Amino acid sequence: MSHSLDDFEVKIPISPELFAFQTQVKEKLYDFNHARPSQHKLKSNILSSLLGSHNGANIVPPFYCDMGKNIHFAEGGFLNAGVKILDIAPVHFGRYVQIGPNSVISTAGHPLDMADRVLPFATGNPINIGDSVWLGAGVIVLGGVTIGARSVIGAGSVVTKDIPEDCLAVGSPCKVIRKIEHGEIPSEAELLEMWRPMIELKQE
Repeated sequence: MSHSLDDFEVKIPISPELFAFQTQVKEKLYDFNHARPSQHKLKSNILSSLLGSHNGANIVPPFYCDMGKNIHFAEGGFLNAGVKILDIAPVHFGRYVQIGPNSVISTAGHPLDMADRVLPFATGNPINIGDSVWLGAGVIVLGGVTIGARSVIGAGSVVTKDIPEDCLAVGSPCKVIRKIEHGEIPSEAELLEMWRPMIELKQE
């Protein structure tokens, strides 16, 4: 829990310039969320112009974000319908992250100290989600959290603290239940061949 403004890595003045920028973001989100289902190329182009790094992430509308430019995908990934990302601070997704519907990734926060909370600043702390993480439906991830590669967060969990790699974690607040022992994973070339028909479809 952050007590003062000094506890946040990112502090952005709330100003007409910020309002104007976020209005532009909302315009792009409107176009994305109201595109026809078959308009794959249009939606990809909108995401490329909206996000800091798109890199082929598949996002199902409706999708919402604060800034867009602070969201970075390393490679691929899947976000189901209704995901909201409050990216006042940077959000970094590793490769092939999967996020269930109606999940919230929120870097944004507010000081507990009312003397700081009334000041015109948008504040937040970065979030880092590792390679091949799966967040179940309705998961909430709060600012300052890192989730280690290949971990799974159970549906409805509220992640307030870091989660290590290769773990199953659930609950509110989210806690590690056990380590995950993964089976043999196909090679990059094998996976690419398996997914090729869908990759080519999305490029049409």
